[in-house]
Amino acid sequence: MTKKIKQKNNLQLRPPVVAILGHVDHGKTSILDVIRKSKIAEGESGGITQHIGAYQAEHQGKKITFIDTPGHETFSAMRSRGAKVADIAILVIACDAGIKPQTKEAIKHIKQANIPMIVALNKIDKKEAQPEKVKGELMKYEVAVESMGGDIPSVNMSAKTGKGIDDLLEIITLVAEMEELKTDPDKPAEGTIIELNCDNKRGITATLLVKEGTLKSRDIIGTDSAYGRVKTMEDFQLNDIKSALAGTPIIVTGFNQPPCIGEKFKVFENTKKAEAKINPKKSESPQVLDIEDNQKVLNIILKTDVCGCMEAVKQSLQNIPSNDEVVLRILKADVGDIAESDVKLAQSAKAKIVGFRVKASPSIRHLAQQKKVKITTFDVIYELIQGVRDFLSKLLAPKIIRVPLGKLKVLALFRKEKDRQIIGGKVTSGQAKKGALVDVIRDDKKIAQGKAIKVQRDKKELDEVNRDQECGVLFKGPVVIEEKDILEFYEEKRETRQI
Repeated sequence: MTKKIKQKNNLQLRPPVVAILGHVDHGKTSILDVIRKSKIAEGESGGITQHIGAYQAEHQGKKITFIDTPGHETFSAMRSRGAKVADIAILVIACDAGIKPQTKEAIKHIKQANIPMIVALNKIDKKEAQPEKVKGELMKYEVAVESMGGDIPSVNMSAKTGKGIDDLLEIITLVAEMEELKTDPDKPAEGTIIELNCDNKRGITATLLVKEGTLKSRDIIGTDSAYGRVKTMEDFQLNDIKSALAGTPIIVTGFNQPPCIGEKFKVFENTKKAEAKINPKKSESPQVLDIEDNQKVLNIILKTDVCGCMEAVKQSLQNIPSNDEVVLRILKADVGDIAESDVKLAQSAKAKIVGFRVKASPSIRHLAQQKKVKITTFDVIYELIQGVRDFLSKLLAPKIIRVPLGKLKVLALFRKEKDRQIIGGKVTSGQAKKGALVDVIRDDKKIAQGKAIKVQRDKKELDEVNRDQECGVLFKGPVVIEEKDILEFYEEKRETRQI
């Protein structure tokens, strides 16, 4: 009788995937910068990470994969995705600033992802640093660090001086060991799409994070929306590689169409099976809005360099406070440089083209100028959001502010011609001013509105006459003024409104 032997999977430890989260300018990218010994932070517009970046470091012979997620408020969806693909989350808090809105949001994402947390108390080198106060604040959000009687590790550090970096890496290694992160390298690869770019020369370029097995060059991979054969494969430093183990971030080309960010990918035996996995989706229908007769519409065509930013920008634009007078409509949103078709669509729809980190060639800009299409590009997303808010604000009718000037009691009536009348009176408060608007008050009720064409005193034309002085006024208006009427002089100022 032949004895069947059940073969066990060849399980091996894999590098932990670590997401770095926290508020803008609290030092997330600077910490990674020290760890990687590179200058990624200096390359970011406005000092803010604009894309999810995945990088790998080594500590005491053990690899750690880091996902750097943007900290600005417009990147909520990107941060959420970063937490979901990670094994461990580092919550970075600047000791001199404390807990901020994105700190709270990061805590929420980490808890939703149900992954271990490490608190990195950064900027400990500053005089204003109060790490113990920050630890106390964290208790309000049910984050109890070990020194406060909890079970969440924390480390005091400074990305500026390098203090605490080794301690952070050591804690990450210990937490990873406790999690026992293992994979079978012989299995076909599985993982997640974490970023996407449409390169004019290379085509669709996707950043993948391998979570299981080994991905090899020429493997056929597929998601719910796209498939293809791995044409090129690079590590995070853009070095060509032939295979990638679990826990490794890689950049690949070869997809037949852009996959969706956050989708899971896996390896298939052939393209037919990969294609069969695709879920057919209805094409995205145009945005339909119920627009009132008194509303104005701002049509925009949105272009970004990568899909992750497209997602963040669209979400942020949707969060612009609504207004009864103006409506924002995104006619088209896609990835890539501004093209001739964008200009033609903008012309026909009377739309503005708004781009993030994309280019418009001289010929495209010349065409836009001919077609009277406005192209505006930005390098920092929150500046783009503000730019669109400014476009919307310009559509708002200005706010009319009434500025009272003075009152005059009518004492005498003189010549009347058509809609003009000369009256005499005494200024009882403030001043009577030439060119001012005038309300005619009779028996405590406003009966008409007009304008003071001229103001005279002692037969001299003046710009204004002050309180307790008598003067003559050339009034223009639709009513015949009577004695004892009160003329209220005022000006109207137009104030620009903001969305």
